[in-house]
Amino acid sequence: MERGDQMPTSQEKRRILIVANRLPVSVKQNGREVELVPSSGGLATGLSSLPSNYQTVWIGWPGVVRKDERKDVESRLISKHGYYPVFLQENISEKYYEGYSNRTIWPIFHSFPSNAKYTAAEWEAYKKANQHFCSKALEIYKPGDVIWVHDYHLLLLPQYLRDKLPNAVIGFFLHIPFPHYDIFRLLPRHQEMIEHMLGADLLGFHTHDYVQAFLGSARRVLGHDNSLGQMMIGTRIVQADVFPMGIDYDKYAAAPHDESMSVEIGKMRNRLKSRKTVLMVSRLDYTKGIPESLEGIREFFERHPEWHEKIIFFLVVVPSREKVERYASLKREIDELIGNINSSFGTLYWIPVGYIYRSLTFSELIGLYSCADIALVTPLRDGMNLVTKEYLAVKNGGKGVLILSEMTGASKELLEAIIVNPNSKEDIAEALLKALSMPEEEQIRRNRVMKERLRTHDIKDWVQRFFKRLEDVGETSATLAVKMLDGSARNNLIQDFKKAATKLIVTDYDGTLVPFAKSPGEAVPDKELVDLIDHLANNGSVRVVIISGRDRKTLQEWFDSKELTLVAEHGGWMRNITDAEWTPTVTPAEDTWKKEIRPIMELFVNRIPESFIEEKTFSLVWHYRNAESESAAVAARELLDTLTNFTMNLSIQVVPGDKTVEVRTGGIGKGVFYSRFLANTNPDFILAMGDDWTDEDLFAVLPGNAYSIKVGLRTSKAKYNLKSYQEVRALLHQLAK
Repeated sequence: MERGDQMPTSQEKRRILIVANRLPVSVKQNGREVELVPSSGGLATGLSSLPSNYQTVWIGWPGVVRKDERKDVESRLISKHGYYPVFLQENISEKYYEGYSNRTIWPIFHSFPSNAKYTAAEWEAYKKANQHFCSKALEIYKPGDVIWVHDYHLLLLPQYLRDKLPNAVIGFFLHIPFPHYDIFRLLPRHQEMIEHMLGADLLGFHTHDYVQAFLGSARRVLGHDNSLGQMMIGTRIVQADVFPMGIDYDKYAAAPHDESMSVEIGKMRNRLKSRKTVLMVSRLDYTKGIPESLEGIREFFERHPEWHEKIIFFLVVVPSREKVERYASLKREIDELIGNINSSFGTLYWIPVGYIYRSLTFSELIGLYSCADIALVTPLRDGMNLVTKEYLAVKNGGKGVLILSEMTGASKELLEAIIVNPNSKEDIAEALLKALSMPEEEQIRRNRVMKERLRTHDIKDWVQRFFKRLEDVGETSATLAVKMLDGSARNNLIQDFKKAATKLIVTDYDGTLVPFAKSPGEAVPDKELVDLIDHLANNGSVRVVIISGRDRKTLQEWFDSKELTLVAEHGGWMRNITDAEWTPTVTPAEDTWKKEIRPIMELFVNRIPESFIEEKTFSLVWHYRNAESESAAVAARELLDTLTNFTMNLSIQVVPGDKTVEVRTGGIGKGVFYSRFLANTNPDFILAMGDDWTDEDLFAVLPGNAYSIKVGLRTSKAKYNLKSYQEVRALLHQLAK
């Protein structure tokens, strides 16, 4: 939902701006005539499934169009289809598309760093192209529109749009894999790329692995932690989530029943006779594992001569980037491997590998899917691979076996397929034998499960789930924006403070009054803060309580005012107004549990450099703020699970904090302290502030008229949010006046 701008009236259709590298039609030059040829892409089909009260508007590159024809092409695209072309100068389009998109991002994101080429000129062209797409989107955008950006060609676009449209709802979907951090960081501009992707509200990926790889990079490059894929970026919530892309299932399932298609399928079956058929369909690309699959076929023929003349492999390769030397050499390698296999094993009456190097028509593809006993799909790396889903959808009788690479996104869904490692020719050969000997009942059983999954989670479901999630994230961000303490809410707080005869301010310390420091001892309060707290505490009508996880000795050294209530160890110790001595709020329990907990924490100190243990009277705390973020976060979750299970029957608590895991004596907490020592004072005005998980217990027990503030832009039980400790101090200064 567009936040803060005027929404469409109920009579108007809600618009979704689809921004993709290419439009759903291609511009083809036929002599002096320009043709607009429709594309049968899954995305265009899927978006037709949105409810009728939504209107889709496409923005994309139409291909190379001469300058003198651009005006006419644009007019035809807009009037006939509602498509808005982005025209790029030829020197920019080549460096942006063939260059940075496909020579740099494509190999890195597919985990082929040795194939990546990087030049500053291509990076600049990539930026300029993304800016051109941004300009076109800004021309078309209206308040209330949702913007959905697609794929690796436009990774910078979300932030370009965010800079100009700070309140817009922006979604992004990546159709290829996202690599692990160790590979991703090989990109010289990887930090800039992550920053710009985070301009979106929702980032969609095909699999859980890709989401985790992205979140890991966001954490390690920019320090953004997440909770279930949700990050706070400035004042916005950004969500990364999984949306496996489907196909138009009904279209493929119905195709073999078409009369003209049935004739084609019949002809094909007659040619094949009784031989088993294995189909491979792939675009010409080094990520698709074509040479590796051919080596697997060779291995199969060497191991199983009994299958000679009883099986035919059909390899369909769709041409791609033939002018690029890497692709041209791949084509030569494939040609040589096929020739070698056919000459080694073929006879006058049998050619083992049939080879087609061109795009197939829809009817040809359906015919091959229908006739193929086995589909061999073994990319070395693939974002999803929809060929697998199309093949299964066409197999209406239920017979047919899918052999699938574990390196595809589809392998995470199609678990009943025969899964192989595409780098192992032995794996491929064994899988082929298993597929050929699989009973028909087993084939039907496996395919029934996969087909039902594909039918339920088709392209329409994919579009609707993404769009619904995008709306949910937008609404959550809008809700959080309303909770910011500004404008009338701040004025109300100040006026209530002025009117109250008795006032209570309860505040956390680290992250609330001061920024976090590398080590606990470095977060010393500055003179401005000490004077501010003293000024408030010395006002007879104001009681100030600092309740912190700090130990009592440290708090007393930093704040020596006798008018101030200090509470240490999250409520374990209290030094009340005018008291010189500290008193425990619970009966000090025996702490033999520390002897059992400390060795567990020490194991994690040894594993995670720069982490350390802090001991207090009632607790042990493992700190990992200075450690390498990704490995430390994983270790923290493991430690939390270990300690939770270990302490299940003990009277102690395991508490996750901000870059800490704390184990403390039971019965201690900020909420417990408030209920026991502050609630009965019944002040006219209450203000409670904190930034940590431990403050949530306090917020939960406050009376309804209290003001509660979460420091940091995270969801909370508090009524309001402030961005930082600086804003907390600014508020306290206003109250001190």
